[in-house]
Order: sequence, then structure tokens, then C-alpha cells
Amino acid sequence: MSLNDQLRSYAKLLIETGCALKPGQELLLTAPVEAAGFARMVVEAAWNAGAGAVTVEWTDDVVSRLHYLHAPMSAFEKVPDWKALQRNGAAERGAALLSLEGEDPDGMAGIDPARFTAWARASHRDCKAFYDGMDLGRNIWCIAGAATPAWAKKVFPGLSEGEAVEKLWRAILSTARADGPDPAKAWVEHSAAFQKRVKLLNARQFDALHYTAANGTDFTVGMNKNHIWGGGGSETVDGTWFFPNMPTEEIFTSPDRERADGVVCSALPLNYNGGLIEDFWVKFEKGTAVDCGARVGLDLLKSILAVDEGARHLGECALVPHASPIADTGILFYSTLYDENAACHLALGKGFPECVEGGLELDEAGLKERHINLSATHVDFMIGTADLNIDGILPDGTAVPVFRDGNWAGEFAL
Repeated sequence: MSLNDQLRSYAKLLIETGCALKPGQELLLTAPVEAAGFARMVVEAAWNAGAGAVTVEWTDDVVSRLHYLHAPMSAFEKVPDWKALQRNGAAERGAALLSLEGEDPDGMAGIDPARFTAWARASHRDCKAFYDGMDLGRNIWCIAGAATPAWAKKVFPGLSEGEAVEKLWRAILSTARADGPDPAKAWVEHSAAFQKRVKLLNARQFDALHYTAANGTDFTVGMNKNHIWGGGGSETVDGTWFFPNMPTEEIFTSPDRERADGVVCSALPLNYNGGLIEDFWVKFEKGTAVDCGARVGLDLLKSILAVDEGARHLGECALVPHASPIADTGILFYSTLYDENAACHLALGKGFPECVEGGLELDEAGLKERHINLSATHVDFMIGTADLNIDGILPDGTAVPVFRDGNWAGEFAL
């Protein structure tokens, strides 16, 4: 297949498999202007699938940077009424929410992190229906990559712009299993491959996980009672199966927000709001991040922890073997969507209601009572190294090998 044909196949995959779009359903697509050609393919695929309406919200790194540089602080403290109406309205109408990621990893370098913090708070307050729709299983949502020149040149600095964009596209297609003759079938098989480990982890019901690595990671995180591990896709409350991330290689759960102790050290750079945080660490005591450090981007790291009280607690722990398809590419994508699927990771901020038994039926007070973290942010950071060891700690204190030297171990090494 030509690259153009593969891109059309990828667009179809995102609509029909990632979003599981139903006839008559609305689609809200967010896409970078630099990837307009591919975004148009996605729109065409949506109409071909019987969409009831398609709305495109364009993003532009240059315009966004100018906005963050020059707008008054008040512009970040309230979402414009029209934008809140658009997002909340789409969610309330049952729209599928598809986001194409292709931002310049350096696009927001030097911006005051307080502006990002203010915008995160305002967005989750003023677009509550939009975020609740995703968080509580009411709306299908999917995040996928789209190659753009600035991103491609960051990943492949030694190539010309055209060569870099084509190489990035091919990496995106490969990791999304969209470069073969039947991508939809490939995703059915990929999803099924997760289920045996998910069942094993759920049956074990570990009380905690203990992580160690030579880079300084020595960390224990508690698991919630009746916690649920997931992976390979998600299900809405009405029973529709979809894929929130394409690609995905993780098996994940939400830990006990009150039980995390020790130090975790980063394994890969973190791209956050167009700025990079590199060689960093976070120290936890009794579930709370109490200290941190970074070789690059310390102020940006501190701004994540300052979003709200929940930003200092963990909302996710995810298991990804070091020998995974994305890691095996040898590419540092400078994109959390890809890099989190190349390494074990944790997330500061909001947890997942579906990761505790009966969680989708609980309100915020009920989730907090079950120790699922609440926050206006959710930031994944990668801690998986080639020598990472993880033990599952049973309620009686017995340690069970889960990872050895970065990969599945013991009963989990299928």
C-alpha cells in the first residue's frame, strides 16, 4: 500500500475501531492545522461511517504560543462561553471525542507554567460535562497521533522536513497497527492479547506494588480494595467497546491515593504543554508528593504538582514491558501518547472510576471514599527501565515477581 492509502486506512481505523462511531452519532474532532490533510481524511471516514454531524476544532502551535505569551492572566482563568458550550454540548449529545496529537515538543518552551495551571483548573471547572463524559464512561474518546513538521524534526533532527514527516508517519502507522492489510482485525487480536494478564492481576488482588531500579527508584504504592486492572480497550456505560489511546501497550489501574512512599525516577523525558522535563524524580510520603527535582524543567514539574491538591497524588500505575513494540522502534517520540506505551509509568492527578469495583456508579464523594484520586489534571510520566523490578505484595506480605529486568516475570511471563 502507498503511504496515502495507509493514511486513509488509518483514518478509517480511528473512526470505526478507535471511536466505534455509530450511525447518526456526532463526532467532535480536534486536530492540528499542520495535519489538515490527514484530518480531512478522518472527516471523510466519519461521514462514510454514517456520522450525524462532524465538527473540527483546529489547533495551531504558533497561535497558541502567542496566546500564552501575550493574553492577560484572566484569559486563562475562565473558558470562553462559546468554547464551554461547544464542548459540554457535544458531550451531552453523546458525541465521540477524537483528538489528533501532533504538537511541537518545544512549542511552549519558556512560557510561564502558572498559565498552564490556571487553564487546567478553568477547563475542568467550566467544561465539567465534557470531562465527566470521558471520565465516567459516558462518551467515547480516542487520542491518536498525526505527523506534523515541527514534531517530526524533533524526533528525526538529521533528516529534511519532508523525510522526517514521512518517517514519523510510518512510525505512527506501524505502532498503531495500521500498516497492514486489515488494521481492524489486528486490533481485535491486540485487545484479546491483554486479557489473560489482566485476569491474572485482577485475581491476585495485590495489596501493593514495590518498584526498584538502579537509577534510584525505590517506591511502594498501595492498591485499592477490589481494584480492577484494565488494558486493550475500554467500555462505555452503555456497553460500547472503544480504544482511548491508539497505540496502546499498557495494563493499568488506579492506586490508593493515600498510600505511596519512596522515590521514583524518570526513564524518559516528559513533554508537558509543549515544554520538556528531563532527568527528574518525585518523592512520596503517605501518598503525597513532598519533593521533586529535575535536570531540565523543574519549574514545569512543580507547576504540575500545583494544579490542585489531587495533583500531588497518583491516579494511575501502568505496566508496560521494556520489550514492547513501541520501545523496540528505538524512537524517542517526545509525546506522552507514544512514550508512555514504551515504558512502565505512573500518573499524577485524576484516577479512573472504572478501576475500582462499582466505580462508574459513584459520585465524587464516593470515589474519594474508595481512595480514587480526584484532580483537574492527569499527567503520565515514564519510569520503566531495562532493569526495573516490580513485586506484587499480597495482603500477608508475600512478594510475588511481576517484573524482572524490565519485563513480565513469573506467572505473568506468558
